[in-house]
Amino acid sequence: MRSSTLPFPDRIKLTGEGLVLRDWTEADLAAMPGLFDHPDIAYWTPIVSPFDEAAARARLDRDRQLRAEGGTILLAITVDGRAPLGEVMLRHSPEATEIGYAVGPAHRGQGLAVRAVRVMAAYAFEQLGVEQVILELEAENAASVAVATKAGFSLLDVPLIEGEEKGRPYTLQTWGLRAALQRSSV
Repeated sequence: MRSSTLPFPDRIKLTGEGLVLRDWTEADLAAMPGLFDHPDIAYWTPIVSPFDEAAARARLDRDRQLRAEGGTILLAITVDGRAPLGEVMLRHSPEATEIGYAVGPAHRGQGLAVRAVRVMAAYAFEQLGVEQVILELEAENAASVAVATKAGFSLLDVPLIEGEEKGRPYTLQTWGLRAALQRSSV
């Protein structure tokens, strides 16, 4: 089991479910606005909007800073290690291990988010030794509720998380997947 205070490796490449989850690179900067500059992503996620080339550079820099701090990784979702189709995030702390994701509008409907969440959950269980991973999402976000359900998560009986992001109030539900359940569904 890995200590939660150790940073993530400098390079990460995860494969499974027909996907390659890999580090973001400088070569991805031009593709990032096409993935993240969309009303759905602006509404449902904390990703900055509008998302332009400057936002892409800031996101890549933030990705590297979060990795160096040791608590969060952001990986490009690809099918072959090349063109990014979206992003999957893993935030690991002593309190919880959370997964988040965003798939570019042109790449939705292919099960990318479900598969990326499963691969990232397996990484958390096998490499970080966590017993549970969570998703925090709004009940009104039907696409994310579908991802949670298809990936094997269950709604947890915990208090709702209320806040405000980009001037919009939100209420998040917490969905969980336990290590034993994930292993038995593979």
